[in-house]
Amino acid sequence: MQFLPDLTTFVAFSIATWLLAITPGPDMTISISRALSDGKLGGAMVVLGTSSGIVVHTLLVAFGVSALIIASPTAFLILKTGGAGYLVWLAVQAISYGSSLSVKPVDGPANSGMKNLLSGFWVNLLNPKVIIFFMTFLPQFVSASDPHVTGKLIFLGLWFIVIGMPVNLGIVLTAEKLSGWLQANTKVLRGIDYTFAGVFSLFAVKILMTQTK
Repeated sequence: MQFLPDLTTFVAFSIATWLLAITPGPDMTISISRALSDGKLGGAMVVLGTSSGIVVHTLLVAFGVSALIIASPTAFLILKTGGAGYLVWLAVQAISYGSSLSVKPVDGPANSGMKNLLSGFWVNLLNPKVIIFFMTFLPQFVSASDPHVTGKLIFLGLWFIVIGMPVNLGIVLTAEKLSGWLQANTKVLRGIDYTFAGVFSLFAVKILMTQTK
């Protein structure tokens, strides 16, 4: 199928996506908080909301990158090279500052399912770091010479959800035990940080080497 990436790209993207899914961040924090306050269904609705935000990011990147390639393949090359640099920066940040997970149940009456969904959606959609990440991350897995770049970017963005959603739902289902365990076992979080940094540094080096050939 024309929208499917080659096997090497598919595996690399899957590994990166899974690693991102288990790394604590704003999406994980809000889903655990709502699970503790509003129950597992509340947390699951947040996950659904954040996944909806990813769909929007995917479509914006897919059609934006396609337009960029048509307008200027050189600009696309600059974007990919800058994206590789951004991955290195993320790796350095992970080592320097590390992941943190500090969640508390949301005070007040329980939120409705729709409110939780919208909370997840807007937290994801309006997060500048998520916007920058998707804009620089997805293009690393396509080529400017690929005539099916739009379809492949959309596939990768949806595959990002397919991999991440089960992980996030699992976190919601075990929110109380998992949040307490992670906060008490900081070495586990540091292990995630170093793994994240190592994998993304390797991706960045591979991308930069490819660009110089």
